[in-house]
Amino acid sequence: MDSVNIPWLVTFPSERFLSSSLKMYVVESKGGAIACMLLALFFLGTWPAILTLLERRGRLPQHTYLDYTITNLLAAVIIAFTFGEIGKSTHEKPNFIEQLTQDNWPSVLFAMAGGIVLSLGNLATQYAWAFVGLSVTEVITSSMTVVIGTTLNYFLDDKINKAQILFPGVGCFLIAVCLGSAVHASNAADNRTKLSSYSHDYKNGEGTKSISTSNEASLEMVWKGDLENGVGTAEKAKFGTAHFLIELEKKRSIKVFGKSTVLGLGITFFAGVCFSLFSPAFNLATNDQWHKLKHGVPHLSVYTAFFYFSVSCFIVALILNITFLFHPVLNTPKSSIKAYLLDWNGRGWAFLAGFLCGFGNGLQFMGGQAAGYAAADAVQALPLVSTFWGIVIFGEYRRSSRRTYLCLGSMLFMFIVAVAVLMASSGHRK
Repeated sequence: MDSVNIPWLVTFPSERFLSSSLKMYVVESKGGAIACMLLALFFLGTWPAILTLLERRGRLPQHTYLDYTITNLLAAVIIAFTFGEIGKSTHEKPNFIEQLTQDNWPSVLFAMAGGIVLSLGNLATQYAWAFVGLSVTEVITSSMTVVIGTTLNYFLDDKINKAQILFPGVGCFLIAVCLGSAVHASNAADNRTKLSSYSHDYKNGEGTKSISTSNEASLEMVWKGDLENGVGTAEKAKFGTAHFLIELEKKRSIKVFGKSTVLGLGITFFAGVCFSLFSPAFNLATNDQWHKLKHGVPHLSVYTAFFYFSVSCFIVALILNITFLFHPVLNTPKSSIKAYLLDWNGRGWAFLAGFLCGFGNGLQFMGGQAAGYAAADAVQALPLVSTFWGIVIFGEYRRSSRRTYLCLGSMLFMFIVAVAVLMASSGHRK
């Protein structure tokens, strides 16, 4: 029997979702590719919210990222040994295990290069979320990914996407980047105004004292109780108030008061550049547009390339985060291997975030192999999901100025338009 019949995978709205004739199940139809993109969109937009939540609860980012990267790799292993091993292996389409022994190192190196830049980008965003906020960070990095990465993928994919639709969509993403920066600047100004005019009126005998955004001693004056253990002031702070901002600063593991706005945006733009390069590298790994493979050696399947991609991502994350345990950055507390192993507070959530990111990336690449990696960059609409979580869970932009709301609405509208246009440019790889 040459193939396995899995009905729920084989058909998708009157189209062929996965091909069994090629022995290994791969996404081929445009409809199937869009389905993968939409599912990836939800996964990739949700995991950053989980990591942000843990940082705001005081868990060290080094601990969280080490947990996250374990399950992120595990997701790639699961995909490789399921989708990558379904059906009978052939010379043209070898299964995952068979490809591990082939002379395909040029493609493997491209895949691993993609994993390295993705790991650096994800690591940087951990700190950018604290400084810039979840919503704006995701919008800027995702838009940069589209502006740079989609353009590279368009030419690597031999222009299978409709340029007259694709590049107006890229232009919309570029506008979203500018609006994202404006949202952050406006919201930062709102927060400074709230804090500068804030005076505490707790009955603690200290009297009334103004709060400075850069004066840690002043923060201590208004902070009563140990929020690490869930004990705070008598009245719960409301989202968007100065009291809420002060409580958040005391709980979180990355302190941002008094830090430069430019620092946060700098980290964000660095992450955006890294994210811009991982998809083109993966494209080269699976399609060998530069003809680096020897004659007769089959291209890496999406599943094999994703495995190598995730291995390099894991190694980089492991090395850097273990280093940051002992030599932390941005004034985060020091830690140790023992402290990490004993820290089970939020570990399950970090594991979940790794799975969501891993399966989200895998689905993005599966859709990109079918419809073109330029169109698959539509999953960079993930800030729409992240912004939803940011507003609902974290209270971002509550009690902000009308200017901030106007910029935020314009940013999200432009993002929606850009995603719709990018998906409309989908082609079909022959």
